[in-house]
Amino acid sequence: MSGRLRTFSFGGGWQSTAALVLAARGELDYRTFLMANVGDDSENPDTITYFHEYAKPFADRHGLELHLLDRVKKDGTVETIRGRIMNSNGSRQTIPVYLSNGKPGSRVCTKEFKIDVTGAWLLANGASPDNKATVGMGITVDEIGRANPNKAMPYEEIDYPLLWLGIRRADCPGIVRSAGLPMPPKSSCDFCPIRKVHEWQAMQDNEPERFARACEIEDTINRHLAAKGKPPVFVTPYGRPLRELFKHGRQLPLIDMDAEACSNGWCMT
Repeated sequence: MSGRLRTFSFGGGWQSTAALVLAARGELDYRTFLMANVGDDSENPDTITYFHEYAKPFADRHGLELHLLDRVKKDGTVETIRGRIMNSNGSRQTIPVYLSNGKPGSRVCTKEFKIDVTGAWLLANGASPDNKATVGMGITVDEIGRANPNKAMPYEEIDYPLLWLGIRRADCPGIVRSAGLPMPPKSSCDFCPIRKVHEWQAMQDNEPERFARACEIEDTINRHLAAKGKPPVFVTPYGRPLRELFKHGRQLPLIDMDAEACSNGWCMT
């Protein structure tokens, strides 16, 4: 592939699906969309279903490229976030779990399972520091604080086309439905700590198997830490295990501490 690449980071959520529709209409100058898959065992399963049943067929019908990209290790096997944590018995926690004092720990999931995976595709298709790819992000006007073009990798320039069009998240349902598409679910890992407490409760109520998988991730990490004599960590900032968060009358914490939003457009768009 020659010339300057123009790709859009497809997160599988409202904003990036709206961008896909706008591109099909000719209102966005993007023909290639890339979705970095954190793993069919890690991503919201409804997001994966939506990709295959709605987003990909829609892209195909309108002459758009929509690629689902996996993280492939040197031995050729596919690695997922959940697989990394479980296969390491919790020693490679990867996600930004909260410390006992409520402070978030380090996060490598976005870098290694989103940015690097997309970057490998860009580099393989002609991007370089001397021929940078334009990468569109699905950040809307109401989330302008997440826009940070200075976080671009050396082989890319970040673009925010929904900002330039003045589109808000609340505008996305009308755009998506105008194309005859149902609304996509919120895209996020089963166990992503960047989730509000009421969202955890809704998962426990409505998706108990998914909630149990998140508890298993937290338990696995903490078994490793306990064996090392280290204090536990949590996927919420409340200082107690996820499986115990809604006991004792299922009362929510008095203050719904809003987890720090993902600080770029690679996730939850």
